[in-house]
Amino acid sequence: MQGLEGVKVLELGHMVSAAYANEADGDLGAEVIKVEEPGGDRARQRGPFPREIVDPEQSGLFLYLNTNKQGSCWTSVRTRTRFTSPGDLGRFLIHNYPPAQMAALGIDYPTFAAINPGW
Repeated sequence: MQGLEGVKVLELGHMVSAAYANEADGDLGAEVIKVEEPGGDRARQRGPFPREIVDPEQSGLFLYLNTNKQGSCWTSVRTRTRFTSPGDLGRFLIHNYPPAQMAALGIDYPTFAAINPGW
């Protein structure tokens, strides 16, 4: 059994800070759900890339930061269920969006606390 087995973590964000802060959680056994906006994480556009061909599925930076994570896009039905079902929401939320942007997206603390009073 690994240290974080059975712990769910929801990750929202772009580029490095949220992904790096959460990188080891999956390695330690947590179920990490990385939720990307429809256009994908901006890290997908950063290299290095094999043969220097830009490919969002082959970004060395993105792949390094997101191993052992499940991926989802927050417009999908599955993600909406995660945002409205306390059992799937996760124990922790790691993000790097400014508070005003989180509120505008409807993913701020009061919204999550109403869904999952245990937060």
